[in-house]
Amino acid sequence: MKASRVRRGAGVAAAVAALAVAGTVATAPTATAKANLLDITKVSLDKTGLRLDITYSCDTGVDLQMTGYASKVTQSAAGKRNATGTIDASKVTCDYVSRTVRMPLRAAGTGFVKGDKVKVTVFYWDENGAFGTQEETTTAVL
Repeated sequence: MKASRVRRGAGVAAAVAALAVAGTVATAPTATAKANLLDITKVSLDKTGLRLDITYSCDTGVDLQMTGYASKVTQSAAGKRNATGTIDASKVTCDYVSRTVRMPLRAAGTGFVKGDKVKVTVFYWDENGAFGTQEETTTAVL
């Protein structure tokens, strides 16, 4: 009888420990493991250049701005086609929540036309522009 009581006691202790761990995991903030994320969800042609729809999420307590750059993949006789844009840190909300923002990219020179294949890169900069982090790149046909 003693052996079965010991086994039952060990089983109860293991169950209590498992419940304690599960309770700790269930009550832990889910956002603490999140990093600074970027996702370019749409690239489209705009009157002044390109327009990017970006889904982002960043850690609380950081001030980041977003910068975007686009270039035509195949160059033509008309020359290079590039566009750049920035979203100021005051317009980027960092609180672990996934948000969507629209970034306009202004074209330099002749701009883009329908059918152009472009490579787009978006990344975070710290508020002072000292370092970049978390880069996302995609290629799209306008």
